[in-house]
Amino acid sequence: MLVRGIRGAITVVSDDKELVIAATARLLKKMQQENQFREGDIISVFLSATPDIKSVFPAEARRLLQWDMVPLMCFQEIDVAGALPLCIRAMVHINSDKEQDEIKHIYLEEARSLRKDLIESPAILP
Repeated sequence: MLVRGIRGAITVVSDDKELVIAATARLLKKMQQENQFREGDIISVFLSATPDIKSVFPAEARRLLQWDMVPLMCFQEIDVAGALPLCIRAMVHINSDKEQDEIKHIYLEEARSLRKDLIESPAILP
């Protein structure tokens, strides 16, 4: 079994606690669905938020997913001029038998613009 990293990102329309938690949960759930892993396959999850998100730690979304035993850590994204605002990024490390090119990276909402090369068809992602 190999360790694989799954990348993803999502944006919110405002820095609102409920929006941030719901968006993070939606992103992580989509990452899980598309890559077909179980909670027990997760090694760790790193979450970053742009400096304009201050209302809540995105890791609080774990409660909505019931990922009670998953180690999560939050970071502040580097404040780069012109960067996509109100963005939450995720890196999920899993144990998997999948090859690197079988991993599906998930970018939702305005974050789709970040890595068009990693998403198959932005039109089909909710």
